Amino acid sequence: MSTTGTESREPETDAPHTPPSPDGAARPAAEVRLLEPGEFRAAHALFGAALHAGGPVDDDHWALTRLSYAPGRTFGVDLPAGTLAGTAMSFGSALTVPGGARVPMAAVTRVGVRADRTRRGLLTALMREQLTDAADRGEVAATLRASEARIYGRFGYGVASRGRNLRVAAGARFRPHTPSGGEVRLLHPEEAAPLLPSLYARILGATTRPGPIVRDEGWWAHVLRPRRSADGARGIAVHTGPDGDDGFATWTVRQEGTDFGENVLELGDLHAATPQATAGLWRFLLGIDLLRAVSAHLRPLDEPVDLHLEDPRACRTTGIGDETWLRLLDVPAALAARTWGEAGGEPLRIRVHDALFAGNDGVHVIGAHPTATNGAYPTDPAPAEDGPADLECDVTGLAMAYLGDRRPSELVASGWWTAHDRAAVPRADQLFAAPAMSGVPWCGTFF
Repeated sequence: MSTTGTESREPETDAPHTPPSPDGAARPAAEVRLLEPGEFRAAHALFGAALHAGGPVDDDHWALTRLSYAPGRTFGVDLPAGTLAGTAMSFGSALTVPGGARVPMAAVTRVGVRADRTRRGLLTALMREQLTDAADRGEVAATLRASEARIYGRFGYGVASRGRNLRVAAGARFRPHTPSGGEVRLLHPEEAAPLLPSLYARILGATTRPGPIVRDEGWWAHVLRPRRSADGARGIAVHTGPDGDDGFATWTVRQEGTDFGENVLELGDLHAATPQATAGLWRFLLGIDLLRAVSAHLRPLDEPVDLHLEDPRACRTTGIGDETWLRLLDVPAALAARTWGEAGGEPLRIRVHDALFAGNDGVHVIGAHPTATNGAYPTDPAPAEDGPADLECDVTGLAMAYLGDRRPSELVASGWWTAHDRAAVPRADQLFAAPAMSGVPWCGTFF
């Protein structure tokens, strides 16, 4: 699935602006409209051009790609002559929050503005219309993967999960006590189409890790489409444990050197329900013949591949980067959905600033509450309040802590949050910490 991207680097402001035209007259504000299904292909071509990703897709490719465009969720802005100048789309999903609950969310992707129409307010208009539409649908959050890190913070998005890039030497030996058991089998693509969506749904249903999302039919249809030769060889494997299928991996292979067998397996997708299944899939991948290495992009920060190996240096971290960005559309509902850690029974008051959604702007209370259960917020979200606050942040800073990726103390120390009561900072760390054994935030779905 294509990453979120745009060629726009508009001024750092939350206010819509109308830059002057070449003759000095003010430009009219950009008018955003919903695109009709017959316009989706043009929107897809515009997005691809914004990312320098090549020309329009062919008919066979488009027949499957169009399934990932949800009706009523693709927006566009036009040039005066009616030619499309910018676009943004999303699909409906659900986000796993600390404690295991899931909230409705918009998965934002394919954001692009023509290179000759950037810095004119088009991106701002698209983002505001899209976020308002998602909020009107009752979606609690929006998430995306950003092609450029400077763009989306001004719309309230904050980095909510990170991942690490790995390169692991093929043939690396596993420690004798590494979790083991089960079998791995290869699948043909036509076998994967009916199996992987239901297997992923079962794995998702059992996880309490914050960050994973629901994948819709359009996502699967696009990802599991037949590969063209330029995409390289693709493999699909499923792990079976004592209770049936419990994990899967997909990958491509590219030649890295000039000699035969100098290949690198590039991991695309790996999800598993148990440590045994995770280790079993890695053991299988590293044991495939004619490979130099296995490369993996944005894997969970706490995935213990190096701890499984006799030589931990056979697993190198080649980078750590942002994975998903989160925009909270309904702060009261988001706070109500997740569970909270123990903090001595004292409530915490956080002043949140949000220029777009008035219901988010105010003081929110988390922790102890007359109707709270196990530290959770009341079932009915409480509205924002007035009065003094222990801590203060904008909606971007809140998003950075919401899933547990960043501790409030880090955000206070770096200036993202303000502490009006220093004693509240360690309480906030305890409250925002993800439940033990759930793992660090990680989405694992590319869109």
